[in-house]
Amino acid sequence: MTEVTTLDPPLAALQGKVTVSIEEVAHLLGLGRSAAYEAARRGELPTRRLGRRLLVPVPALLEWLGAPVAA
Repeated sequence: MTEVTTLDPPLAALQGKVTVSIEEVAHLLGLGRSAAYEAARRGELPTRRLGRRLLVPVPALLEWLGAPVAA
């Protein structure tokens, strides 16, 4: 079995970021903006609210996707 130490190319855009916007997640997942906001509203995406902004913590998103998290 081979240990994965790097992220897949689409997920590489997340490296070095703590949070991303719903729009960024929508693009990454191939969803429309409205569908991504609806998934967040239903609790299907891990989100945190900061004032009026809705952010997605990258570690929680990677875990949700089942992607390897670099230590």
